[in-house]
Parts: sequence; C-alpha cells; structure tokens
Amino acid sequence: MNKLAVLLLFVGVFEIAAQKTVEKLSYHNIKTDKEGKILPWYSDDLGQAYDYVINLTWKFWDSMRIDSNGLPYYMNHQVWKRDKNDPRGIGGDQISMALSSWRLLYAYNGNPKILENMKFMADYYLSHSLSSKECVWPNIPYPYNTSVLSGVYDGDMILGKGYTQPDKAGSFGYELLNLYKITEDTKYLEAATDIANTLSKHVVAGHQYQSPLPYRVDALTGEVGVLKDGEIEKIKYAYTTNWTSTMYLFRDLSAIKNGKVEQFKNSYNTIINWMKTYPMKTNKWGPFFEDVGLWSDTQINAVTFAEFVLMNPNEFSDWKKESFQIIDWVYEELINEKWESYGVAVVNEQTHYRVPGNSHTARQGSVELLYASKTGDEFRKGVGLRQLNWATYMVNTDGENTYPNNETWLTDGYGDYVRHYLKAMSIFPELAPANQNHLIKTSSIVKFIRYSANKIEYEVFDKTSSEVLRLKSKPKKVSINDKPLNESGKLDKKNYWSWVPLNKGGVMNLVHKSGTKIKIEF
Repeated sequence: MNKLAVLLLFVGVFEIAAQKTVEKLSYHNIKTDKEGKILPWYSDDLGQAYDYVINLTWKFWDSMRIDSNGLPYYMNHQVWKRDKNDPRGIGGDQISMALSSWRLLYAYNGNPKILENMKFMADYYLSHSLSSKECVWPNIPYPYNTSVLSGVYDGDMILGKGYTQPDKAGSFGYELLNLYKITEDTKYLEAATDIANTLSKHVVAGHQYQSPLPYRVDALTGEVGVLKDGEIEKIKYAYTTNWTSTMYLFRDLSAIKNGKVEQFKNSYNTIINWMKTYPMKTNKWGPFFEDVGLWSDTQINAVTFAEFVLMNPNEFSDWKKESFQIIDWVYEELINEKWESYGVAVVNEQTHYRVPGNSHTARQGSVELLYASKTGDEFRKGVGLRQLNWATYMVNTDGENTYPNNETWLTDGYGDYVRHYLKAMSIFPELAPANQNHLIKTSSIVKFIRYSANKIEYEVFDKTSSEVLRLKSKPKKVSINDKPLNESGKLDKKNYWSWVPLNKGGVMNLVHKSGTKIKIEF
C-alpha cells in the first residue's frame, strides 16, 4: 500500500477530532473541521478563502519595492528579503510563471493593472535577455542575470554567462504567444515564433539519458553543459522533462499556421513520443531548478505532465492509468507526513531539496481535482481540497508567501502559486466565491474583460469558444456581438448559454461559434 493510502486510511479510520492544542503553520493557527481535517486559515468557505489569498499575493507583487537600478525587486531577485536585497538573481521560469498566473487572474477579475504588469515584464525581458542572431541557439532568452542589478539577463545561475535553458525558453515562448492573443501585438507573436524556430531546429529523438532538447546549453557554441566530471556531468545537462509548455508552444503555433508549421508538428510528436517512452516509464522527472547542480527529480515536472495527460486524453492509450501513475509517484517519492494528523498529504519540492512547497502542494491539489473531475473519484477530490487548504497558510496577511521554513521564493509563492487556485475553480466552479462574479474558464484566451454592477463584458481570441462563469445571480440577458443568445441550444445549437443553480448563485456555461464579444446583463 502506498504512502498516501496509508496516511488517508489512518485519517478515515480514526476520524481525528479537532485538535485540543492549537498548532501554528507558517503565519496562522491551523483551523480544522469536526473531523480534524485542515481548513483554510481565512475562512471555512473555500471560495472566500482561495479568493482572498490569491488577491493578497497579487497585491504584494504589485506593490513590491523598486531596486536601485529602477526595476521592481521581482525583476532582479528570486528570493524576497524584507530588509535587504537577496544576492541571487531571478528564477529561470520566474517571468513565465508570473505571465501564466496573471493571464488567468486578469480573466478572473478584470484588473487592468494585471495586464499592464504582463506587458511590462514581457517587454523588458524581451529587450534584455535574448541570445544574438549569431548564436547556434539564436533569439532565445537567457534565464538569469549573472550580475544581479545589471538589468540584463545573460546566462545561467550555475554555469554562468552565455549558457541558457531551452525548457525555460519554451515556457516563455508559450506565454508570449498567449500575450499576443490578448493584445494582438505582433512583436509577441514574432518573438514566440523565433523561439519555437530555434528550439524545433535542435530537437532530436533522444534516449534514456538525453531529452529531445538539452537542459543547459551554451547558446553561442551549442555545447551541452560542461564536462567537469566526465560523462555524468554531460548527461546531467543533456536531460530534463520540463517540456509541457514547449509542446503547447509548437501545437498552438501550428494551430494558427504561424512559423515552420510542419517542423513544429514534427517536434511536438518527437517530444511527446520521448515522454511516453522514457520518463513515463522510468519516473526520472528531473531536473528543473536553476540553483541545483546535482541530479534531482522534481514534482513540478512530473505533475505538470500528469496535467497534460489529463487535459489531452486522446494522446494517450490509457490516460487514467498513466496520469494516476505519475501522480502516485509523487507520493511514493516526495510525500511529507508532518501534517498527516490533519488529513493532508503535503509534497516536497524535489529529491535534492526535500522541503514542503507552497506552490508544489497547491499544484498537487489542483491536479488531484482535475483527476477527480475526469474520473468521478470523490476521494481524490478530498485529497486535493485539503492540499489547497494547507497551501493557504503560507500567505501572510500582507501577501508575503513563504515556505514553512520561512523562505519567500518569488517563483513558488507568486507565479507558480496563484494559477493553481484559479485552475481549481475552473475544474469545480463551486470553489469560486459565491458572492462575486467571475469568469473562471475559457477554451480560448480572454483579450478584454470588464466587471460592473449590472453587467460583464468580455472578448476572446477565438470565434469558436466556450466559457464558464461563476455568478451571483442568473443573467437576464446574454448577447454575442450585440445579438441576443438563447438560454438553451434548442433554437441555435451554435450559440447558446445554460444555467446551473447552486445554493448561492450558480454557474453559467456559454458556447459560441460565431463572434467573440460577449455581454452578460443582470
């Protein structure tokens, strides 16, 4: 029996009562239900609690202090220090993670400052990070600022100047493509396409010790890593499993017929076939983190790909079994049992750094919910909710978001945190607050959205799209491109909406195959 089963069997059999002594977790005293299982610190209402912490984290990010070079602290550092600057530069995926979360958060609340922050980060990073056209790997971003306050990203944290991480380039390219869909600014599309062109040019079949693209590479010469310790060192830098965003980049550029479409399709197929042949069978899910120079299997690589399996079941012969095996590997390898008495399976970040992570446990929770929604497994839904509940305790009342060991990572606590709560709401709409209106899911990209007292107006990128909204009350009128929509598909099966009432408010599902501008009136 695996560790997760043992832990939750213990909780289920003994029905642990509410704790007699109050225990503190990070910033807050732990709250429990009548069975002693963990609840969020802010409110017993999950929707209110999740909404509160994600808004706190955004406000903290938005108001972060400016460094001496005139840039916000998060453009220079990966770890927050309240009274001084941390000596380290940014995390490899720090900008991409923020763009990923803010894209979802903008659709959720319509705050124009969020979109402005996205454009600022993308514009600055594009103008200060790209490898030159003369490089063997041209037009892709360097992940790290080797001189922290230089304002320039020019290398890798471990290997130094001139080295880049292709997997992080793929993540940034994918978010640039999404930003193009929001803004229609072609500079983002061009940059995303340039990144995809470079990556796809270098894709190879790979093998057990080499992924289709390397983990670290000298952009100028194409040398993979450095051979300080012989072939083991070379293997380390030739392999990573963080290719989900890169696959989406190739797939989505192909869908809009931009760039070297056939080459992108071939690269996509090569990577997914390698993922099926090797990591899905060997469970070698490393590496990811730029500050680790040793081999380390990571929860982020594993569970992000499990999410990909669940979101793309047609690509897999047995998606249910295959996704479950990846999810279960995390519990076998990275479970943290410190809070088992509260019925929660917390997960550690990676094998080389076995520390419980805020975003990692939240990610595990959102993917557990995704698995539950696809399979009807109520047990897994409970597992996921308690993981999300646990992760709320890392957020202080001012929005500082730490690990339980008091490290405030600007990757894990912000860009790689907020998105998991928003994904959870998109999976189970009742997890969004009942007393607010929110767009929580779309098959497209939200270009513009405005929430007001009597209406919601928004526009999406694709003419054929579907949305899910959590609303306080049933709409009185819905229109697309100023034409009224029927409440059901009986009269018009191409454009319609439906309503599912809940105890408070309800859920609106909208389908439209002609038009992109939606107005919902109350």
